[in-house]
Amino acid sequence: MNLDAASPPAQTAPDLQALGPDAQAVFEQRLARLTQALDILPDKPEETPASALRALWLLAAGRPMSLHAAAETPLVALSAAQLEALDGLIERRVAGEPIAYLTGWQRFMGLELRASPEALIPRAESELLGQIAAQKLRSMAEATATPPIVIDVCCGSGNLALALAHAVPQAQVHGADISQTAIDLARANTQNLDLGQRVSLHTGDLLAPFGAEFQGKVDLVVSLPPYISTAKMDTMPHEIVGHEPHLAFDGGPFGVRILMRLIREAPPLLRPGGWLGMEVGLGQGPAMMQLLEKHPAYDRVETVCDAQGAVRAVLARAAGSTVD
Repeated sequence: MNLDAASPPAQTAPDLQALGPDAQAVFEQRLARLTQALDILPDKPEETPASALRALWLLAAGRPMSLHAAAETPLVALSAAQLEALDGLIERRVAGEPIAYLTGWQRFMGLELRASPEALIPRAESELLGQIAAQKLRSMAEATATPPIVIDVCCGSGNLALALAHAVPQAQVHGADISQTAIDLARANTQNLDLGQRVSLHTGDLLAPFGAEFQGKVDLVVSLPPYISTAKMDTMPHEIVGHEPHLAFDGGPFGVRILMRLIREAPPLLRPGGWLGMEVGLGQGPAMMQLLEKHPAYDRVETVCDAQGAVRAVLARAAGSTVD
């Protein structure tokens, strides 16, 4: 994935200039405040002081939208009351409240999704797994007249499940999460995107919701699972641990509890030649590769690296495929 493509377009002057010098002065004053005080986390490359200000400006005007959408939307004049609301929003953002929770929206793989504290905020880095999973799913869909079946485990807000359903219209996609409130958010996103005919949502622990009718029939199991070690949770930035659900991060004592369970539990569901794809934390890739390469249920292992060369996703093919 080209991470640059995940970032909103640069601030353009014409829409701000059209509002006049007073609005320009207001914008520059608030931009200076954000530039000085905003601590932007590296896992949210789409955010800059200017992109945050645009989104908050439009939110104060009663037009909530994602950072990406705000970058594409002309600014409007603010009333005195709206300007006061803007200043309040800026202070909440500076205090660490995530921009996606303030606006209620986040873009993922081109889709505008509802965001709320019930689920993890979709990250641009997770598009790495999403893009390669979509490629494999397209190939599967082209190779057979039977709609490919996808299961997204730990689906959260539904971002990966919905992105795959949108990218491959032939696919039948199932999302599962242990959190009912996350599933409720995923359902709202499914309805907003009008994908309810092809996306089904389930509440339960990992693959537990998928019984005998799925055995040996699933083409793709994907997951953006928790992979932070429990001990590291207390050292994470307040913006994350103070606002996003801990359940979406805590991967157990070594951070790999869910990853290892998926490696063990996915094979009975996968058809021969089906794929398991998982996002992994920094430094976890080599160990997960070794486990997959030694596991008799898989016959091929692939990795996806970020721009710095770190493995951020691993994929394994279920043994028994007649295609190399």
